[in-house]
Amino acid sequence: MAEWGSLGKVFIGIGACVALVGVLLLIADHVLGGGHLLGWFGKLPGDISIRRDNFSFSFPFTSSLFLSIIFSLVLYCITWIFRR
Repeated sequence: MAEWGSLGKVFIGIGACVALVGVLLLIADHVLGGGHLLGWFGKLPGDISIRRDNFSFSFPFTSSLFLSIIFSLVLYCITWIFRR
């Protein structure tokens, strides 16, 4: 039963981090004004965007790959700090 309590604490911690990132993005949007913080997302070379008369499809492949690399490096640094 103790394992479920630990898992619950992990989920609460993850939720708190996600909420904190959301608040920081809202604050940054108001400070910088007009969504310049993530204005590049979906517009990098390699991002797929198809627009027709009544159809629009967008798949930010390169942007997703870039964010994945950044998040992986951040998480690697955090785990490296806690292993010491």
